[in-house]
Amino acid sequence: MGQYTASQRKNVRILLVGDAGVGKTSLILSLVSEEYPEEVPPRAEEITIPANVTPEQVPTSIVDFSAVEQSEDALAAEINKAHVVCIVYAVDDDDTLDRITSHWLPLVRAKCNPSLDGEGDAEAEAEGDAQREPIRKPIVLVGNKIDLIEYSTMDSVLAIMEDYPEIESCVECSAKTLHNISEMFYYAQKAVLHPTSPLYMMEEQELTSACKKSLVRIFKICDIDGDNLLNDYELNLFQRRCFNTPLQPQILDEVKAVIQKNVPDGIYNDAVTLKGFLFLHCLFIQRGRNETTWAVLRRFGYNDQLEMCQEYLRPPLKIPPGSSTELSHRGQQFLIAVFERYDRDGDGALSPEEHKMLFSTCPAAPWSYSTDIRKSCPINDTTGWVTLHGWLCRWTLMTLIDVVKTMEYLAYLGFNVHENDSQLAAIHVTRERRIDLAKRQSSRSVYKCHVIGPKGSGKTGLCRGFLVEDMHKLIGKEFKTNVVNCINSVQVYGQEKHLILRDIDVRHALDPLQPQEVNCDVACLVYDSSNPRSFEYVARIYIKYYAESKIPVMIVGTKCDMDERRQDYLMQPSEFCDKYKLLPPHLFSLKTNKKELYTKLATMAAFPRFQAAWILFYKHRLVQLWESAHLRQFGLMTEDPKLWLKAGLGVAAATMLGFIVLKTISAAGAHTR
Repeated sequence: MGQYTASQRKNVRILLVGDAGVGKTSLILSLVSEEYPEEVPPRAEEITIPANVTPEQVPTSIVDFSAVEQSEDALAAEINKAHVVCIVYAVDDDDTLDRITSHWLPLVRAKCNPSLDGEGDAEAEAEGDAQREPIRKPIVLVGNKIDLIEYSTMDSVLAIMEDYPEIESCVECSAKTLHNISEMFYYAQKAVLHPTSPLYMMEEQELTSACKKSLVRIFKICDIDGDNLLNDYELNLFQRRCFNTPLQPQILDEVKAVIQKNVPDGIYNDAVTLKGFLFLHCLFIQRGRNETTWAVLRRFGYNDQLEMCQEYLRPPLKIPPGSSTELSHRGQQFLIAVFERYDRDGDGALSPEEHKMLFSTCPAAPWSYSTDIRKSCPINDTTGWVTLHGWLCRWTLMTLIDVVKTMEYLAYLGFNVHENDSQLAAIHVTRERRIDLAKRQSSRSVYKCHVIGPKGSGKTGLCRGFLVEDMHKLIGKEFKTNVVNCINSVQVYGQEKHLILRDIDVRHALDPLQPQEVNCDVACLVYDSSNPRSFEYVARIYIKYYAESKIPVMIVGTKCDMDERRQDYLMQPSEFCDKYKLLPPHLFSLKTNKKELYTKLATMAAFPRFQAAWILFYKHRLVQLWESAHLRQFGLMTEDPKLWLKAGLGVAAATMLGFIVLKTISAAGAHTR
């Protein structure tokens, strides 16, 4: 896919204004014909210079203005359409120089900000001033007719630049001798593509706060080992990522020497500090090499306003109906590397300070906006800090329920730069669920299980038990925080899968379920086995929403440590499951601290067709048969190879019997359908 860089403008529009007779039309004609025109019309026609003949490879339109042929309204329209305005004065006429500040600069400001021009009512003006900053159109001051004098007007112009920050640059030229003609239009183009004002404050001779903030983030991302220094290896990576070329050792030594000379603490242990990094970019700008700093900023996703541009944060991702989003292997490896970089003490968990430092390149931690994600994952039981396992669980959950936010934060953390690719490489879009059903096997590694049951059925405890090692700690606990999702990993036939339990909130028994509450990879319908009125709700939910669907369903009876009560329903739970060809009810209790339920749910999601659930059941029965019929006969610790051979033959026979049983069940299932 290749590296991604925030795009700059795809075209540049330059407007030339100035007093009559300053030579602005001659400048345009001299540029086009490369010779001085003997006859000059009142106004030159608009011309467009193709991209392949401009230094920045951007098509450039040049527009002339004539007060003789055009009205003030036409001037206002042209100023607003232009990306940069060149104010031309004659170096041999002081009046035209004075009118830069007395007329042209105030005029351009006013036309860009109508409230400053006396237009609109006072109320609209006050509201506008309060809500937005005035627009600053980039300006280039152009002194023409330099061939007529033997002195420079630059001192006077530089004084003007100090009072008007929108002035990007100034140049003296001659339309007659063609001196600095190309440079003039290059500066105008550069003022649009690589503007100074967002980066640098002329008055303070300092980087703007927005530029500093952006460069600090870039420094942190490039500081791979997290020692607050950029060593030679990190600087070389930075150079390659931004400019696609290595940094020669001699050049690197020269750069360090310049930093050391100007900023004593800019170099430490032969590595560049943050102060040195900021000074270097300040120096680039002071020497007129804005394009260097802009190339870095755009490589890291910044637009002309020094904001992360939306196409960089949110590349378009197509998700077909029935598909879901997961972290790819590259995405997981990147997040593991980020975690380990900021786990400074190597204890396998992020302390609050480490967590804060990790997200210092982001607006905030992504789960600071969502209590659900923050509380939905396993944590370190002793400290309450997020472990690597919990870290990956959080990102897995966020990628499933809000993949756009995942892509945004991967960009903030520097995935695009470190991986030399867009965040799309960190996302895996699964195949459609209908294909999984057709193939009778899911290719996903993250499964959604909706846990549905009446109030008091214990479904919240069932969900929270998934997050802790010892479920006894949850007994008698009142769950005050509303956590919708609980995520953890389980093993399905030796492969790690993530299972997300979504606690479906049921306010009233007669409330209908919404489609997003029904659709999932596996449904877990929960009733209280000690409450005779609990199962009816579960039965009605199954018949109404799942009996005709292809979503696998597990019915779970909670609080099995208490006396099981006969249910006030047409059928008892086991009879109901038998009628609808479901697995027998799974009895669950926090007191037993057994977690095979979660593995069963994940396995049913991985093999979503009806027969697969029976495979699990009969596989379990075959293991019991094998243990009772053979291990007891031969003994677990026997070292007689003949006896182990007999055991192996017995297992093979039992397995063959199992396949025959399964084949029969499959045929029966097909017949009933």
